[in-house]
Amino acid sequence: MEHKKPAITLSSLDMDRLEALMEKLPANFPGFEALEAELDRADILDPQEMPANVVTMNSTVRFTLLESGKDQTLTLVYPKEADGSPDKVSVFAPVGTALLGLRVGDVFELPSPTGKAVTVKVDAITYQPESAGELHR
Repeated sequence: MEHKKPAITLSSLDMDRLEALMEKLPANFPGFEALEAELDRADILDPQEMPANVVTMNSTVRFTLLESGKDQTLTLVYPKEADGSPDKVSVFAPVGTALLGLRVGDVFELPSPTGKAVTVKVDAITYQPESAGELHR
């Protein structure tokens, strides 16, 4: 059963930063094509108009892996901030690309290296720069 991907929303600021970053990267950079495909289908809003329930760059997101019932909290970061700490995920990582632009309550399937589907549900956004008024992070 193929899930339709949930609609995604990005702030124009994140979009500009991501596009500028991608211009400097080789197209074969891991995760490049997947992220590019997501950016191409995103609705763009001004940061000031961003709903507080949307995952933006530098947001901290709590989500559940439905198959195992395990929940996890990660902060979505740019590659240079992804320092290997377990609570950060790069936007170029499959889960990072998938989370970007989703809303609380969205459910999506992640491609898994084992071939078994992993279904993720966005439970909460515990921090979002736009709603905190911190647009320049």
